[in-house]
Amino acid sequence: MPIINRIADYAGELTEWRRYIHQNPELGFEEFGTANFVAEKLAAMGVTVHRGLAGTGVVGSLTAGSGQGPAIGLRADMDALPILERGAHAHRSVNAGKMHACGHDGHTTMLLGAAKYLSETGNFDGTVHFIFQPAEEGKGGGKKMVDEGLFKLFPVEEVYGMHNMPGMDVGSFAVAPGPMMAARDNFEIRVQGRGCHAAMPHQGVDPIVVGANIVMALQTITSRNLDPQEALVVSVTQFHAGNDAFNVIPDEIMLRGTCRVFSGDIQQSLPERISRIIDGVAATYGATAELTYHKGYPATVNAIAPSDFCAEVAGEIAGSADGVNRAPLPSMGAEDFSYMLQEKPGCYIWAGNGQSAGLHHPEYDFNDELLTVGASYWSRLVEKRLARAA
Repeated sequence: MPIINRIADYAGELTEWRRYIHQNPELGFEEFGTANFVAEKLAAMGVTVHRGLAGTGVVGSLTAGSGQGPAIGLRADMDALPILERGAHAHRSVNAGKMHACGHDGHTTMLLGAAKYLSETGNFDGTVHFIFQPAEEGKGGGKKMVDEGLFKLFPVEEVYGMHNMPGMDVGSFAVAPGPMMAARDNFEIRVQGRGCHAAMPHQGVDPIVVGANIVMALQTITSRNLDPQEALVVSVTQFHAGNDAFNVIPDEIMLRGTCRVFSGDIQQSLPERISRIIDGVAATYGATAELTYHKGYPATVNAIAPSDFCAEVAGEIAGSADGVNRAPLPSMGAEDFSYMLQEKPGCYIWAGNGQSAGLHHPEYDFNDELLTVGASYWSRLVEKRLARAA
């Protein structure tokens, strides 16, 4: 059962909605216009609307059948990224420096499409909560919704998420039990040396040399400190040192970077591992180093039964089980849907976006052909999980 016929008829309307959202991107916790758009569409469908969780979050609730069936949550993210769009299409961003470069415009639209179909057909027995989450891109809107009582106000048996994936064919899916996305932490390392004239380096302690050695030494956490079968990325992404002078060794430098890992135990151990390395390297050169470690999103981990169920649903929409990759390599990217999966069992699935530019690229654009595919997936998931009694 590929795309649901009734949803196929929505294609033009869904495309219009998606392109409107794309053209009017808003950053995390600033999605006021997007939230208004979502709430108005849901209300027009007869879906009960709740607003205010995490500031700009929107939750739509729809009950059908006996009203005694179980409840599930479906989540889409709404925020854009601080990127200057380079695409030449007519619906490019009108907000300079803001862009839907990760497809959240499409995620929002697909969930609205499912809400439209399910509100018209009501072919299920139970309750669906359509969760439109703000601030996924690094600001933890998912955690904020949970902390503010998402699952107390809207109790669910499971919660489900979906993300588009460039490079996968439209109509194909990927899902597996266990980790799908990594945990993400950030760090800052301040190295204190002693400045001096660049022609007389022996009179100072060069923090640039210390920092360069720290960058290389941090890679031994992955190559020599961990079981080779464990996945970990430690990347230094910023190196700030000196001023405009060519002949001055500075007093201090700042390194910044990120860690990506699937194991919670390894994630907990990283501050101590990094501190031990930077203290040792700095002491070798007579400098000091100070670590500031910022704990970020946990790993996104799928439960077994929901993953198997989602693979079955995806196979229906793909047309066969061959359209579902049941053993994808987990991504070292991070996703704050993880906070919802820590509270409730569920599943996070990837849906093919075709041969588009990559996520977070200034020329990326969500593939409108995916809109009816994703809306059909969401709708069949509800109809199967909350099936009416025969």
